[in-house]
This record gives sequence, structure tokens and C-alpha cells, in this order.
Amino acid sequence: MHFRKTKRQSADVHIEQPIGVDKDGKPITIAEIIRDSVNLQDVAELRINLKKLYNYINEELEARERQIICKRYGLAHCSNHCTKVEKAMTQQEVANSLGISRSYVSRIEKRALAKLKERFINEDGE
Repeated sequence: MHFRKTKRQSADVHIEQPIGVDKDGKPITIAEIIRDSVNLQDVAELRINLKKLYNYINEELEARERQIICKRYGLAHCSNHCTKVEKAMTQQEVANSLGISRSYVSRIEKRALAKLKERFINEDGE
């Protein structure tokens, strides 16, 4: 039993175990090779801002504005008024789905985005 266990463990490679050397002679580990270049702070900040955005959409926008923003940008679950959207829609597609003109969609979208931008600016300024 002991020999089977040690034979199985001899094939194990640990993430911090050196597997070679670089051109300067420094040891290279598996962790250095597979290390992701993603900045975790940026990812966390993005998630926080996304959560804020969904809250602001629900708090600041009227039902029609929410509906248009959700459809235009493919946002799912903005609120109870927003059905799941598979992809972002063009202004014309949104207009057709709501039975209004494309220019009206444009005006509502512009007003809604201005409200959201103002809320983000006020939040950061506090």
C-alpha cells in the first residue's frame, strides 16, 4: 500500500514547484505561467458599478425609459418590467417592438442615459 501511495504522489506537481529556468537563470513555476493578467481590483470595481447601474435603472427611470434601456443594451432583469433580452436591439427594433417611432426611442434613451449619468456623478461626488 505504501508503495502505491508514494508512486501516485510522485507524479503530483505542485503549483509553486519550479519546472524550469528563464533566460536569466531564475526558476519558473507553474503559477507564473498560468497567472492571469486580469486585475482583480478592476473586476471588483466593475461588478460594484454594474450593481449600482441596475439599482439606478430601477430607482431613477420611469417604466418606459427602463424598458427602452433594457432592450437597447441587452440588459436582462433590470426590473420586473424588463423581460430577458438575448441581445442588444437597434433603435428601430425597439421602436417596432413598442409601436413608437425611432426618433422617440432616441429621445427617451438620451434622457434616460442623462439621468443615469447624473446619478453616477452625484454618487461619486458625495
